[in-house]
Amino acid sequence: MKLILRILLSALSVIILANVLPNVSVDTFMTAVIVAIVLSLLNFLVKPILVILTLPVTIVTFGLFLLIINAIIILLADKLIDGFSVSNIWWALIFSLLLSFLQSIFFSLLNDDKS
Repeated sequence: MKLILRILLSALSVIILANVLPNVSVDTFMTAVIVAIVLSLLNFLVKPILVILTLPVTIVTFGLFLLIINAIIILLADKLIDGFSVSNIWWALIFSLLLSFLQSIFFSLLNDDKS
């Protein structure tokens, strides 16, 4: 049940950001749910491989290259999902940062509910 709630909160975050950011669009709420699921799968499967392959660059940039990896994951989701679009890597970077911020707020509310 908690997993479904986290996916729905992530989809809500995607919808909010698509309405706020001009170069990010999502067609429907169902597309946002698919985006949330695909992003979680890409973060689970692809991101660790990218982090290991780019470890020297990440060390040299003191970890800032991880932001670019997150943007690449967003752009990969853009290519995989019809109805979700991000115009370029800079908007993907902004989307990634704001999505992480919104998800941390929503997930902290979810954890506070438990107390």
